[in-house]
Amino acid sequence: MKHEHIIKDVLPGSIADELGIEAGDKLISINNNEIEDVFDYHFYVNDEELVLLIEKPNGEEWELEIEKDYEEDLGIEFEQGFMDEYRSCHNKCMFCFIDQMPEGMRDTLYFKDDDSRLSFLQGNYVTLTNMSDHDIERIVRYHLEPINISFQTTNPELRCKMLHNRFAGDALKKVDTLYESGIQMNGQIVLCKGINDGEELERSIRDLSKYVPCLQSVSVVPVGLTKYREGLYPLEPFTREDAVKILDTIHRWQDKFYEEYGIHFIHAGDEWYILAGEEMPEEERYDGYLQLENGVGMLRLLENEFEEAYEKVDGDDRDRELSIATGFLAYPYIQKMASKIEEKYSNTQIHVYPIRNDFFGELITVSGLITGQDLIHQLQNQKLGDRLLLPCNMFRSQEEVFLDDITLAQVEDALQVRADIVKSSGQDFIDVIVNEILE
Repeated sequence: MKHEHIIKDVLPGSIADELGIEAGDKLISINNNEIEDVFDYHFYVNDEELVLLIEKPNGEEWELEIEKDYEEDLGIEFEQGFMDEYRSCHNKCMFCFIDQMPEGMRDTLYFKDDDSRLSFLQGNYVTLTNMSDHDIERIVRYHLEPINISFQTTNPELRCKMLHNRFAGDALKKVDTLYESGIQMNGQIVLCKGINDGEELERSIRDLSKYVPCLQSVSVVPVGLTKYREGLYPLEPFTREDAVKILDTIHRWQDKFYEEYGIHFIHAGDEWYILAGEEMPEEERYDGYLQLENGVGMLRLLENEFEEAYEKVDGDDRDRELSIATGFLAYPYIQKMASKIEEKYSNTQIHVYPIRNDFFGELITVSGLITGQDLIHQLQNQKLGDRLLLPCNMFRSQEEVFLDDITLAQVEDALQVRADIVKSSGQDFIDVIVNEILE
């Protein structure tokens, strides 16, 4: 299959611009190497001496010789930033969140990706089931890392059942190749009650520890269950007692691994601690927060950074009233921070509202899945003050649009309040709460 990559734009004054490369041209090869996707391009374009084969819109081919500094960019932007089509998922996982969404949402929300390349570009977790030997060979050759792998279980037969894919068990053998090649990995286990917990979880943790240190961490997160599960595999929500047992298991293994390897390796998602009614572990337990995007340690980091920032502010007595909306998961932590701010800023009022997820169902408690309609419905007639602060994970990346396509402007209009998007984790979020809104 011949790969042709259409050039969308050329940076003025760049190497490509000086050579006469223009938008609409096609890149055919670099140093006689066919370019499959963005990884091939960045690997070959780093060389100091290049021969580019370019096809002009009229079919004329240009062979361009280039001498440049190592890793110097050519200044080319392609129509497809990925330089290839996304690979869709070949599985029918019993826990798939996309299968639990209602009809009528935008098409992109129903696309199931399981593309290993997105693991490196965006941090996605992949199952390895649609990766070929060629894909693995390229990862090893380019030394692409870390790759994030969604394991679920190391029991091959059970993995086939959970992913509803007869090749899912064999796909685990690819991990051996990655390990033997020294490729760094992170893992994930989506835990389903009565399926891959209990003894199966013990087995998975034990088996995966054999890949240390290349496998740097494995998170255990509870399955997300919406109210739209008709016709799907019958899964039950975890109880408080379940969460306590799961945390006991993880903590026992953490102690063992820390003694053997100097890392805790296996980590529990924040939701387990909320469900169990237990305090988040101390920062040292998270081994440098390797899985923040997976909801592991996010609340501990948020609280620690808040405390650090809080100590540096003096407070004032200016009148100020504002509000914050969040999910039920983070609500106790946001409320605690708001109360402490009110102690130092005596005339500041902060109303913190946990938004119940009526759209997906009350079992969904993260702020990232709150819709505009739930937000509007539950905040109408509430005290909002001069500003409403909303965490950025409620919105599409780089856009002011909720999952249900309601816009930030529509929320402002419906609630008659100025709404500001703030970063919902880390130091930036703390800066907004402690500094910017109170100065």
